[in-house]
Amino acid sequence: MGDYNLILASCFAYAADTSDRQARTFRVAILEACLGIAGMLASIGGGQWRKAQGYINPFWLVLATSLAAALYAAFCLQESVKQQKPAKLFTLSHYKAVYRLYVAPERLSSRRKLALYSLAFFLLVTVHFGSRDLFVLYELGSPLCWSADLIGYGSAASYLAYLSSLGGLRLLQLCLQDTWVAEIGLISNISGLVVISLAATTPLMFTGYGILFLSMAATPVIRAKLSKLVSEMEQGALFASVACVEGLCSLVATGVFNSLYPASLHFMRGFPFLFGAIILLIPALRMPPRRCVGSSVRENPRDRKANQE
Repeated sequence: MGDYNLILASCFAYAADTSDRQARTFRVAILEACLGIAGMLASIGGGQWRKAQGYINPFWLVLATSLAAALYAAFCLQESVKQQKPAKLFTLSHYKAVYRLYVAPERLSSRRKLALYSLAFFLLVTVHFGSRDLFVLYELGSPLCWSADLIGYGSAASYLAYLSSLGGLRLLQLCLQDTWVAEIGLISNISGLVVISLAATTPLMFTGYGILFLSMAATPVIRAKLSKLVSEMEQGALFASVACVEGLCSLVATGVFNSLYPASLHFMRGFPFLFGAIILLIPALRMPPRRCVGSSVRENPRDRKANQE
């Protein structure tokens, strides 16, 4: 019924509703960093806990934290939509709202940018999901032959990129436009995957993880760029479509990368990572290095002035 993707869509839409245009990229990056912190803690502590007490108790913690988050959202979190409108649950209007984002004739320039940024997001997240699925298999096999402890540290190092990307994004925003920050994040991602694809020793593998320290800087920029292209009342529809794209990324990544890995073992074990780096050249070359000026439909003078700024 939505699960993880629905939670992410709601959180990112809420962040877009409660932040101004200038701070939105960093606010979205904070949410991305939260994913990294959670993944890092789970990677380090989950394995040790499972070794000490088995599989059941960690799932009780998952249930407790999910329940606490649900109660907080239901009773403590303030509604971000200022103008409430009656809505039905079982209706096609929600799908039509997403459809109008990409085909509305009154915003021809925004429609093109939405399509380009959505394609860039699809390629980036597909490579991210696909490579992450293969890290453990790659580390278990020869010549690395990592133990369970090293795999845990490697997983934590990969999640550490969320935090380092957050700090790097904040620093780079002081002197660069958001699009150039995304370009640097893509370069970090491409370089790290190339090094990992050639890694035959433990130090070289961790070097690849280190080069990925800005790899997560591109996704919050793209989310924020998409958010700035639509009006205030369309944030929910936008991030719902982004969540659908993210679900499609997971499906495509699993099918492509999990099939590519065994097929390439006989000539290059790290070929899927090299393939992912090549795919990321597409958004790196296609992303226009200029500021997003926002949506152009039904703007009042104050909004138009803010968009121009």
